[in-house]
Amino acid sequence: MYALPELDEQILQPGVKGLPIVEPLRQHMIGSQHWNILAADTSLPVAVLKASALQHNLAWMRGFCERHGVLLAPHGKTTMSPQLFATQIENGAWGITLATIPQVQVAARFGVRRVILANELVAPADIRAVLHLMQEDHSFEFFALADSLQGVERLSRAVQDFGLVRPLPLLVELGMKGKRAGCRDPEEVMAVARAIASAPGLQLAGIEGYEGLVVTDNREADVEVVNGFLQRMAEMLKAAAAEGLFGGEQVIISAGGSAYFDRVAREFAGLGVQGKKVLPILRSGCYLTNDHGYYGGLTSELASREGKAAGEGLRPALEVWTTVLSLPEPNLAILSMGKRDASHDLGLPRPIAAHRPGGDALALPEGAVIDKMNDQHAYLRWPEGVQAGLQVGDLVGCGISHPCTTFDKWPMMLVVDDTYNVLQAINTFF
Repeated sequence: MYALPELDEQILQPGVKGLPIVEPLRQHMIGSQHWNILAADTSLPVAVLKASALQHNLAWMRGFCERHGVLLAPHGKTTMSPQLFATQIENGAWGITLATIPQVQVAARFGVRRVILANELVAPADIRAVLHLMQEDHSFEFFALADSLQGVERLSRAVQDFGLVRPLPLLVELGMKGKRAGCRDPEEVMAVARAIASAPGLQLAGIEGYEGLVVTDNREADVEVVNGFLQRMAEMLKAAAAEGLFGGEQVIISAGGSAYFDRVAREFAGLGVQGKKVLPILRSGCYLTNDHGYYGGLTSELASREGKAAGEGLRPALEVWTTVLSLPEPNLAILSMGKRDASHDLGLPRPIAAHRPGGDALALPEGAVIDKMNDQHAYLRWPEGVQAGLQVGDLVGCGISHPCTTFDKWPMMLVVDDTYNVLQAINTFF
């Protein structure tokens, strides 16, 4: 499970974050060390992935896609882990979505053969790197985005100068006013689509958008905005097909972050255009680990919209365990975890469990929250007068909010069973 030979055989040196090693160790030997997080056998803090939750989420998303008749190209920037890319593909993913060309190169190095770059391809060195990958390996499928005539012209010229023997497939990106990249209106979408279709070395492969930027306090209104955006994407796909702009036998329509992929699936499933097979592709990345905060809330709303078909829904798989360093005040514990270890951009970590090494589970103080983090420390506070029962050296397990900005802090994460025995490790490449 989650093993890749090149990484499994590497020799780890003392100093790997989270590992307790004092001499070199091959990575595949981690599982045979009999480490247990709750016994404080590892360095602390340590980031862990619960194997049962990962397997549940993989199966849940595969069932969701099969039920709705859509494909999945999960956003790899969430984890940047080759082992997790491989298990996502083994569990039915059509490909992997990425955000930068170095990320694409990492994925290709570890065997990913189909990539959507959910970004415009502009920098000359990045263009050359992609064209090199496509030239060296004709089984490598790559799709990038375009939202301007200038971008189309740059790519066409670069492909011709490089001498690529097959066309570079592009998706026209539909955007939103005031938001990120993407054409702002249907006329601009069609102009870019026509330019790609007529440009030497390029091929129009589909329409793309990202609806996940619509998150306000009015959730019902957000869903209506998202629905309208997805409908415009479908209209653009049909309009481009009616003009015969698409090359190849298949066309892609792709959206679906981690907040509204149910709406994307319902809007795009069964979408047809004359003479072409339509591939509706979701790009949710955070489904794999979910979280205890921001995305946990969004996917709970999604599960409510899905009703009984959603079953249990997605489980949080990612936790960061830390230790109590100091109890300097009656209602304050200083933990050995900070901004270098856990996300803080979409909410601070949430204390979910406590344990005394070699002993039993502890009850967290009633009302305990992490209300502040420094680079290497977290402030766990509880109301005055509440008895804590914590001691220096006790362990505190924390759920996180936003997996993307926790993964990028860990070059390695440990995979654990439900009793926190360490099974193996996965690597990240940020």
